[in-house]
Amino acid sequence: MLDARGLHTFYGSSHILHGVDFSVAEGEAVALMGRNGMGKTTLIRSMLGLVRPRMGTVTFAGVPLSALAPFRIARLGVAYIPERRGIFPTLTVRENLLMAARHDPSARESWTLSRVLQTFPRLAERLSHLGTQLSGGEQQMLTISRALMTHPRILILDEATEGLA
Repeated sequence: MLDARGLHTFYGSSHILHGVDFSVAEGEAVALMGRNGMGKTTLIRSMLGLVRPRMGTVTFAGVPLSALAPFRIARLGVAYIPERRGIFPTLTVRENLLMAARHDPSARESWTLSRVLQTFPRLAERLSHLGTQLSGGEQQMLTISRALMTHPRILILDEATEGLA
């Protein structure tokens, strides 16, 4: 489903990724682990077009991603939850969730508002709260929930458990 081959990524003159191969099959759960500064986030950002590798290829469901803008990659069904939470602080929990909702008739199971709230019941108690009023863990739950409401084919989380108890 997601396949990276021979990735070489640089930040300026610093060579961060050296010929990395990485793949995730459909239905597979993969954890990328390592110490800080080892290139985990750079690999994710390179695969998603947020940082362009100088060499190598990335495909998603057979579609080459190297020339696509990040928003087009997202439209293919790739949801990314960055290391730093990306909520809208002046919107309520409900507004944050509904603004991301996307109808996908081909989805096996729809991620509706009610399904997300069943998965994260703490958010149901906070629907009228602004993003700034949530704890770090609640913000992380909101970020994950918002991504799920786009019905992604693949969900990529960077520092997934940050702030969760």
